[in-house]
Amino acid sequence: MSDPAHIPSVLFVCLGNICRSPLAEAALRRAAQDAGLDMEIDSAGTGSWHVGKGPDPRSIAEALRHGIDISGYRARQVGKADFDRFDYIIALDASNLANLERLAPARSPARLSLLLDHVAGLEGQDVDDPYYGGPEGFETTWEQVSAAARNLVTGLLGRRP
Repeated sequence: MSDPAHIPSVLFVCLGNICRSPLAEAALRRAAQDAGLDMEIDSAGTGSWHVGKGPDPRSIAEALRHGIDISGYRARQVGKADFDRFDYIIALDASNLANLERLAPARSPARLSLLLDHVAGLEGQDVDDPYYGGPEGFETTWEQVSAAARNLVTGLLGRRP
């Protein structure tokens, strides 16, 4: 990734790819756009039960509150090819990080981490899954993923020659 022409790529992963990871994808897209950073950004789930479905309506509503339309996003399951395609694969919680570590091919160049490892003071913590709660959980998720997205962009800009 020392190639100045290299476009950084990030994949966010949660369980079903309908709540947290689509919000993280949207937050990073916004942060990268605001910073003028060209990136490849996507999200996926470790589970397959929501493949092809749109984000949870509460995720769509939370993103819209911030002027971002994610209604066209579609859930997909993370696959082996993602470990070669993406520079960074970022899990939203420790359970999904463990699943990614088991799935990762032996010589995968992808760097695995937890999303909140990118937020000072929240390292090692999970982004709570808002699925079983109300809209306030989605607001908290947005705050967490937005803070991490801004820090990721800052870090990536700092690494560019």
